[in-house]
Amino acid sequence: MVSEQDVSHIAELADIGIEAEDLARFTREFNAILDYFDILDQVKSGEPPAPDLVNILREDEPEPSLPLDEVLRNAGESEDGFIKAPKVMQ
Repeated sequence: MVSEQDVSHIAELADIGIEAEDLARFTREFNAILDYFDILDQVKSGEPPAPDLVNILREDEPEPSLPLDEVLRNAGESEDGFIKAPKVMQ
């Protein structure tokens, strides 16, 4: 179980700003996620899946996308028809 201090420290390491009033909620959600991992840790591995389980995926259906000018209007900066992002490495 993580504490609010742990969550605050992790947020600082990840450079994520968490307001003080949101810290309790993030701590509850973080612990809920860790509880799910505890459940997954109890699953026995190496067993073949049950034969009646299947993964049903839908077929991709191409659809028209947004016009370029509308997409670029939502971007902070653009250059030569592309969204321009800030440099993250020197």
